[in-house]
Amino acid sequence: MEEISEVEILLVEDNIDDANLAIRALRKNNLANKLFHVKDGVEALDFIYGQGQFSRKDILKPKLILLDVKMPKIDGKEVLKKLKSDILTKDIPIVMLTSSKEDPDIKACYELGANSYIVRPVEFDEFQKTVSELGIYWLMINQPPCH
Repeated sequence: MEEISEVEILLVEDNIDDANLAIRALRKNNLANKLFHVKDGVEALDFIYGQGQFSRKDILKPKLILLDVKMPKIDGKEVLKKLKSDILTKDIPIVMLTSSKEDPDIKACYELGANSYIVRPVEFDEFQKTVSELGIYWLMINQPPCH
């Protein structure tokens, strides 16, 4: 892992198997070199804001956050709400990558500012393809605003 300041993708996923599948899919396309994985919303916010175990003086702005909806401690919707309501972090692309197909979750996430909502495919090959395409789009094709 490179220095924390060079993280391009923050993966926020409490299920270690799903996290490992996502990391493997991104690695396959050489997109995981600057990836950092945290397992809940508290760790995600601490990581971004340089608090707790990730204590530092700056706010970290990865190029992409892959965020699960249903997690312990602080769920993905609360993390999304916090980051999208903060002028310092609102321009970070956040893709909800979740197993929840529930319409209220989808609507809430878009209302809170999610850039995309992807229902995690069940089949491994399809999941790997989806994550790879997400990484390629957000890291290589999409043109973000200058910081």
